[in-house]
Amino acid sequence: MSVLILIPARMASTRLPGKPLADIAGEPMIVHVARRAAESGMGRVVVATDTAAVVDAVARHGFEAVMTRADHQSGSDRIHEALAALDPAGKVETIINVQGDLPTIEPEAIIASAAPLADLQVDIATLGVEIVREEEKTNPNVVKIVGSPVSSGRLRALYFTRATAPWGEGPLYHHIGLYAYRRAALERFVSLPPSPLEKRERLEQLRALEAGMRIDASVVATVPLGVDTPDDLERAREILSSSQGS
Repeated sequence: MSVLILIPARMASTRLPGKPLADIAGEPMIVHVARRAAESGMGRVVVATDTAAVVDAVARHGFEAVMTRADHQSGSDRIHEALAALDPAGKVETIINVQGDLPTIEPEAIIASAAPLADLQVDIATLGVEIVREEEKTNPNVVKIVGSPVSSGRLRALYFTRATAPWGEGPLYHHIGLYAYRRAALERFVSLPPSPLEKRERLEQLRALEAGMRIDASVVATVPLGVDTPDDLERAREILSSSQGS
């Protein structure tokens, strides 16, 4: 299948303004993400941004970027615009949306994100990790997948929530917001209005479930560090500086 990896990146983060260009071990964060995406070997990698400085930084490091509008409400809207500009002939079959604030994402996780699409019944694929820290089970910032096991290492998502769910004995799974879409699924998704549960939980993926779309998740071993705060940025600098020095 023809795969396009798109990395949405916007400068106007409320908690960490300008974070795509934040320096980590001598390179902008967005470059680290692009490099890891390229190392997955899944397909063409393009950063989709609304800022010329991001395009310039990405190009200086040998990667590709495309300008998109500044008024997008979500990363999925931004990658949809980028897809139309990059592939107007409709040859790309699968789009992988890698968040631009995951500088430690493992290439293997990007590969795993698309694996459920081998099942033709699946519209959108994503990632989950079993929660092992007790405090994360009740943390509303840790989004949980309520899913039914389909096979070893794969869940069919029935719901996503900030609450502690499901109830009772058994594992809980942390959702990692990295998505692989069939092209038709992405086009349908962005055409839908925000859904009631999406607005209530503030979780965009619920729009797809409420519309009857199927989302399956590959279960992987580790949660990549998402950089949302200055503390996260310092942690990313520690991780990547030590990995480059070793």
